Amino acid sequence: MSAQLLVFFVLAALSVIGALGLIFQKHPIHSALSLIVVMVALAGLYLLMGAEFVAAVQIIVYGGAIMVLFVIVIMLLNAGLEEHTSISKMAGFPGILLALALTGFIAATVARSAGSFAQIAGDNGRIAGTLSSTRDLSTMIFKTFVYPFELTSFLILIAILGAIVLAHREKS
Repeated sequence: MSAQLLVFFVLAALSVIGALGLIFQKHPIHSALSLIVVMVALAGLYLLMGAEFVAAVQIIVYGGAIMVLFVIVIMLLNAGLEEHTSISKMAGFPGILLALALTGFIAATVARSAGSFAQIAGDNGRIAGTLSSTRDLSTMIFKTFVYPFELTSFLILIAILGAIVLAHREKS
């Protein structure tokens, strides 16, 4: 067994364990921490595939910014332990059926599209017209599409300021 395959299995197991922890934790903060474990494991899997930029974005954006936002919202809402009702217990069986149907649909779609992807990729396994490195991607973002990139940053800043204004409570 190669080292890369061993690292893949460790990261995949870590991702599945974190996802199960996310689902079965009763405290919302613990669920958010389990989601961070999943995000970091996925970033490791992206590194194994040679997608360094996507792995860095996974850590910075999802593992950092989004999860900090989730934790702040959980703390602001003062969410306590999850309460199980009779409705949530009844949803187990239909949920399992839905999960099995979704898994079957995804498996059928992957099986149907596997042959067409091999034809598109060609002999070297690389799709024509795709970026090959982080350098090419960064050149495209910061030279070719610099104005849309900066406009997106500006819109995110406006959204943050709007959220602060809407969340601001008047002090009595």
